[in-house]
Amino acid sequence: MAFGEFDLIDNYFTHRWPQRDDVVLGVGDDGAVLALPQGAELVVATDTMVSGVHFDEQTPARAIAHKVAAVNLSDLAAMGAEPAWLSLALTLPEADQDWLNGFSHGLKEICDYYGCQLIGGDTTKGPLTVTVTAHGFVPAGTALRRDGAKPGDWLFVSGCIGDAGLALAVQQQRTTISDAHYRRVLERLYFPSPRVALGQNLREIASSAIDISDGLVADLKHILKASNVGARVDVDELPLSLAMTESVAADAAIDYALSSGDDYELCFTVPESRRGVFDTVLAHHPAKPICIGRITNEANTLTLLRNDEPWFSQREREGYDHFS
Repeated sequence: MAFGEFDLIDNYFTHRWPQRDDVVLGVGDDGAVLALPQGAELVVATDTMVSGVHFDEQTPARAIAHKVAAVNLSDLAAMGAEPAWLSLALTLPEADQDWLNGFSHGLKEICDYYGCQLIGGDTTKGPLTVTVTAHGFVPAGTALRRDGAKPGDWLFVSGCIGDAGLALAVQQQRTTISDAHYRRVLERLYFPSPRVALGQNLREIASSAIDISDGLVADLKHILKASNVGARVDVDELPLSLAMTESVAADAAIDYALSSGDDYELCFTVPESRRGVFDTVLAHHPAKPICIGRITNEANTLTLLRNDEPWFSQREREGYDHFS
């Protein structure tokens, strides 16, 4: 029996999904109808993953689904938004039912966990490409932005960085590490955890925020440019996992932390006047963010320090750029 586009949608993307009360009309019509909470503003983020660029043929379909949703949810987290709805555009070379089963299960798992509902999208035939648009909301006027950092603000990251880059280096045979540590960092690469709860907790506290998708240096510079400020970062304070510190030399670990993408931790700034509130609100947070430096008045200037001396990365590029 032929397996067509509408069979694909009905079998894998219509049933068994979380159902939200604010979805008036979801999958199955020309468009979705959504009820936005009173007094809220909509936050929208879109990311695309392309076979051969963001993942290879060995990447499990479940991991592809998780990650393409997670990177969008991470963008919402960086804005302090509550996730609500996802739409999916899926381009497939063929209707491989085993692949679709793994993909739809992976997408449903992350939707279940973060309380999102799939509300529609599109399916086409062509080179494997996955695009997700995530929609969320914030109370009006409370969205976190990149342009609010001020001199004197403290600079934080939400957790260990560099692990996804280390996993990719192993995959590309640029380095070798133990099997146990590889499993740990591969999990970070395939199944990142967007810091959604943290982002919402930071709405009334942080002066700016961004998620670390292209590397700490590259993404921090977006804050510096938008806010017209500089930053001083103590590289010895960068949070590194045990897998990282036991696998590579100290300088290499710092380089991975500074320039590797795909960690999807948050980088954010907190004014001195809100440090007490910040410490109180996050006192019981499962993983307390780490302070790595401070914002300065040297516009668009990032200074890396080690033992109070300038430190320079040995890596050629400071973050991922699709067109570099």
